[in-house]
Amino acid sequence: MTDSHMDADRVAQGEGAEAAPSPEGVEAEPATAEGAEPEAFSDREGELETLVAERTADLQRLQAEYVNYKRRVDRDRDLSRQLGVESVLTDFMPVLDSISLARQHGDIDGGFRLVADELEKVTLKYGLVAFGEVGEVFDPVLHEALMALPLDLPVEVTTISQVMQQGYQLRGRVIRPARVAVANP
Repeated sequence: MTDSHMDADRVAQGEGAEAAPSPEGVEAEPATAEGAEPEAFSDREGELETLVAERTADLQRLQAEYVNYKRRVDRDRDLSRQLGVESVLTDFMPVLDSISLARQHGDIDGGFRLVADELEKVTLKYGLVAFGEVGEVFDPVLHEALMALPLDLPVEVTTISQVMQQGYQLRGRVIRPARVAVANP
């Protein structure tokens, strides 16, 4: 091996590191570090505090966005479910009307009565409520007046005298108004 290779090996192993003087000098470095220490550290500390504050604000913003996103997804999921239930129950309304007419005429008996009762239980479970009875006060939000038909007794307010088709509400919202005849005062 040549001398230059041996010197390079010694420097690499740390043997010749003492012989190489630093460009600034050994004594100047500690004095500079001690003299600049409070200023350099306070600048660095300020930068780090600013960085921590920025990251904390970013994290809080992301967390708030996630909470809002989760609420929106949950609300949309509930709305989709409700619209699906409403669609199916709306399709069952003609069946419920037929059952109601059959009950009025006494045509429900035997096994069909059990089926009709179960169907009404299921619709009630999902919040479908029928309304519109003879003698109720007429409400234009809930009822659709098709004709005027007097009652046997005199009335003081507009009252339902005959129900042609029941109305339905789903969780308090009118799905179909009741079609009725009214008796005027």
